[in-house]
Amino acid sequence: MDEVVLSRQEIFSSFEEAVRNKGSVLGNGILRVDSFLNHQIDPQLMKNAGELIADYFRTYGVTKVLTAESSGIAPALMAASSLGAQLVFARKSRPITMQRYLSESAPSHTKGGVVELNVSLDYIDEKDRVIIVDDFLASGKTIEALARLVLKTGASLHGFAAIIEKTFEEGRTLLAKFGVPVLGIVRISSLDPLSFVKNGV
Repeated sequence: MDEVVLSRQEIFSSFEEAVRNKGSVLGNGILRVDSFLNHQIDPQLMKNAGELIADYFRTYGVTKVLTAESSGIAPALMAASSLGAQLVFARKSRPITMQRYLSESAPSHTKGGVVELNVSLDYIDEKDRVIIVDDFLASGKTIEALARLVLKTGASLHGFAAIIEKTFEEGRTLLAKFGVPVLGIVRISSLDPLSFVKNGV
């Protein structure tokens, strides 16, 4: 049986439908999507996301895809696979085996505190061309911290992608200083009522 290949717009629409039908708004700016994205994971949705992200960044010569553990790992892995790149995820708890590393801190809205992001210098260096993929782009603080890590390694940063972008939190504005493309697959302009920006970029 031949694999069905979805268009970019069909992928955007499938994620919007998943958020609308499977997500729920918990208040305080929190959108719960753990039924398909960050607890239970829908493999087909993640595969589609990875192909879309890879298509968007295909010409950038990406060698590494960076994310933060753990919710960004699934879409980042699919993007890395489609790009023929390696996945690296920043560890929030540094193991004793990580001896050459860089760290950055970022506030976490869902965890209610500050998280530490640690990346081994064994896996990203000045030869690498990196994009950052995460589950959410909200305030942009976590992705900004990942971007600082990339630049501190000497690698070049070539873009950001997120499955869900909450545009009203203006994370895209925070990331503009890096001068690289930003892809939001589902762009949400309001949680009350739940409203979507109709384009995907």
